[in-house]
Amino acid sequence: MDANTKPLITHLYTADPSAHVFEGKVYIYPSHDIPTDTQFNDNGDQYAMNDYHVFSTSDPLNGPVEDHGVVLSVKDIPWVSKQLWAPDAATKDGKYYLYFPARDQQGIFRIGVAVGDSPSGPFTPDPEPIKGSYTIDPAVFVDDDGKAYMYFGGLWGGQLQCWQTPGKFDDSLLGPHEPKGEGLSALNPRVAVMSDDMRQFASEVQELRILDPETGKELLADDHGRRFFEAAWMHKYNGTYYFSYSTGDTHYLCYATGKSPLGPFEYGGRILEPVLGWTTHHSICEYKGRWYLFYHDCSLSKGVDHLRSVKTREIFYDKDGKITLTKPE
Repeated sequence: MDANTKPLITHLYTADPSAHVFEGKVYIYPSHDIPTDTQFNDNGDQYAMNDYHVFSTSDPLNGPVEDHGVVLSVKDIPWVSKQLWAPDAATKDGKYYLYFPARDQQGIFRIGVAVGDSPSGPFTPDPEPIKGSYTIDPAVFVDDDGKAYMYFGGLWGGQLQCWQTPGKFDDSLLGPHEPKGEGLSALNPRVAVMSDDMRQFASEVQELRILDPETGKELLADDHGRRFFEAAWMHKYNGTYYFSYSTGDTHYLCYATGKSPLGPFEYGGRILEPVLGWTTHHSICEYKGRWYLFYHDCSLSKGVDHLRSVKTREIFYDKDGKITLTKPE
């Protein structure tokens, strides 16, 4: 089977892969899909994940992949009630940090952090979520100067639409709600600078603006083919910052480029067309001079939406810095 279509991990279901190069290997931090009787709904209740495994490989396209086992579970985290969704990881000063979203005891998504001495875990969680955190899909980017940023946000089940008033959670907007109507701007992802110890925000949470290259204005709420929905990711190539994300209900992976990790960003195009399954969530990393896209689909489960599998394929950049799935001539 072609490396582009074969799941990288087949002995359990994995999704939302965050990939990083640590200690000479690619480490993958995915969510762990499990069977559930909960029916599909727009709130995401069918995604009932309750722990994390960590995986590593020296061959991102073909494996083999080592499963380092369970490194963190719901039962280990005092503030969490359920749903350990898409995580990410980072390292600084010899420590490794696992960032994760979960529902607190009031059912509101917050973002937590757990700390370990190895990229393969185990990780010990802080007893409380990161102060000022909310919604889902944390992605932590450490820039060349050592400064770290967390990007996050997710609509509908991710509750971003409930935080349109700063610091206030509006439960009347739970579910598949978001702005709509002529001229209204889309909801933007969020970003905050991380503290030196990588465990708190060192700045106020702010919006990350994604602009239409034709108009110079923010993407519109009704532009479902390009607007942000979830799955924030940041990487840097040739001095340019690439913010990539999922459009959610239209199932595209898109990206925007900017000159600063805080934006603004200009929409750049699509990375990946829709895959089998409702969600699209990814990461991008460089390993031994080649660039890889990690993503997931439901091919292994034959289309069961909440039982997904991590895949990978190589990506390239053309002379203008645009991302492409085929190697430029």
